[in-house]
Amino acid sequence: MSMHGGAPGGQTGRYGKGRTRIASADEAAQRAENAEAPKIPHLLGRIVELFAAHKVALITTVVLVLVGAALAIIPPLLTQRAFDDGLFPVDASGAASGPNIPVLTTLVLAMIGVFIVSALLGVWQTWLTANIGNKVMGTLRVRLFTHLQAMELSFFTRTKTGVIQSRLQNDVGGVASVLTNTVSSVLGNTVTVISAFIAMLILNWQLTIIALVLMPFMVIAQRRVGQVRARIAGKTQESLSEMTAITQETLSVSGILLSKSFTRQRSEIERYADENRNQISLQVRQQMTGQWFFAMVNIFMSSIPAIVYLVAGWLVTGGVADITAGTIVAFTTVQARLLFPLMGLMRVALDLQTSSALFARIFEYLDLKPAISDAAGARPVPTDGALGRVEFDRVSFRYPDADGESRPTLDDVSFTIEPGQFAAFVGPSGAGKTTVSYLVPRLYEASSGEVRFAGDDVRELSQESLMTHIGIVSQETYLFHATIAENLRYARPDATDAELEAAARAANIHETIASFPEGYATVVGERGYRLSGGEKQRIAIARVLLKDPAVLVLDEATSALDTISERVVQEALDDAARGRTTIAIAHRLSTVVAADVIFVIVAGRVVEQGTHAELVGVDGVYASLYRQQEQRPVLETPSVE
Repeated sequence: MSMHGGAPGGQTGRYGKGRTRIASADEAAQRAENAEAPKIPHLLGRIVELFAAHKVALITTVVLVLVGAALAIIPPLLTQRAFDDGLFPVDASGAASGPNIPVLTTLVLAMIGVFIVSALLGVWQTWLTANIGNKVMGTLRVRLFTHLQAMELSFFTRTKTGVIQSRLQNDVGGVASVLTNTVSSVLGNTVTVISAFIAMLILNWQLTIIALVLMPFMVIAQRRVGQVRARIAGKTQESLSEMTAITQETLSVSGILLSKSFTRQRSEIERYADENRNQISLQVRQQMTGQWFFAMVNIFMSSIPAIVYLVAGWLVTGGVADITAGTIVAFTTVQARLLFPLMGLMRVALDLQTSSALFARIFEYLDLKPAISDAAGARPVPTDGALGRVEFDRVSFRYPDADGESRPTLDDVSFTIEPGQFAAFVGPSGAGKTTVSYLVPRLYEASSGEVRFAGDDVRELSQESLMTHIGIVSQETYLFHATIAENLRYARPDATDAELEAAARAANIHETIASFPEGYATVVGERGYRLSGGEKQRIAIARVLLKDPAVLVLDEATSALDTISERVVQEALDDAARGRTTIAIAHRLSTVVAADVIFVIVAGRVVEQGTHAELVGVDGVYASLYRQQEQRPVLETPSVE
């Protein structure tokens, strides 16, 4: 029994840079990322279509944004009246008459009422946008995940897992923020700026001109601060990502085993410490960068009201305008609220471009066409007497990304495996043996010729039905971070405990499982790290037996095991092969000497076929390979079972 320590926690994938909206980022970096987005025809129409199901909620949201922005201008106007008519009213002769409490009370209650209504509308708007954005995001995420499940195997062999995960998590996750960060922002800022300027004009047009002259300098200064800090923030984020990657690499089970076995803990600690020092430096720079800019901006922002006071004094003294104290207070209140809406409007084009890029990257994946799909009218596998027969008729195959001038992986290969036969494929590395195991379940499509299953061309059968009748045990066993029972039930979720035990007994693993303290409830750990190689492989065999396929494909299922484990697993495989067609891709010829037929593949062609005795008697390629392996010294290793 080999329960190696505790089960490790789940590993965080190393996804690389997420491709999504860069919050408060350097605009140049954001534009560069947007430029890399794919060009999707009719993109706007497809985006609108996504939100079509939420038409009423969207219209309501737009109305709420417009009303909320308009209401924000009312309090300054009420403030003017509160000062002029409530706090400092004057009689007909122009003399101060003291506060008018009834008028002041009415105006204050009106202001409080506007604040309450604005707050309620804001909550309602947030609820609507959150619902719409997250529902669209959820729908897109499931659509994309479903579409990726239909993609052919070659797509995943040529695409980094981190890139796929980034599309699902970062790009799709950014959809929810489009409404709040883009649509609501554009609408709200536009209405706020227009309403504010109208209110300022109503209050005093001369002061409005002064504010318009001074405002651009403040906006430009504020943007400059944001850009400088954004560059530092980008470097800080990259440093954090690097620290996360170091943590994932070195503190995973594999990483710990590697660093301990090569005594590299000190160097790993130093690598982490170096990046940590870099992170500290960047954090300090981020906090300090632009402090002088901020000081200047704060001075400027504080100075604008003072300048307004001074200009108002000149206007009143010169008799140019009749400006009251309430007008000055209300005007400076409105003017102070213009900075951030104006800065937001200056990013409108970039925000819209960023949102389009976000959707373009999602639609790029949704528009991918699976290279292998069910034909129109695809039928289920026939379950008559031919079930289990596998035929290759002049099959040639070249991998999709292979050079057109290179030798095909399989070249004009023909053979027939009858139901119940044990067929082995042997040959040198790279000869094309594993490719045969990929073409039978149609994980790849033959370039020419026909692959037939149960007498029918696999291209005329539904993929789901085809895979139902095929079980695969590969060299690299994949187990989930779950219990043994859950890993077994992946083949048949409705399997009973008795059926699990029967499959485990057939795979020669039940006694081992029973010896564990938690039995079938034992958590196997990340990728099955708590189990030995032989134990993982036999659990994989039990999982396939629970599926009970007509055809069993063994892709070098014992090549990574030690001699003792191989012997135990081979016994389980021999039992699993009884009564079903078995296709074994073998590196060690000793595992297939009892095969009904052995096909020898060299450079993509079947050069020999027959039983072990027949092929040894021919004294050809097979006999040469067999002699080489027989002469190779075999070191017996202690059992880890």
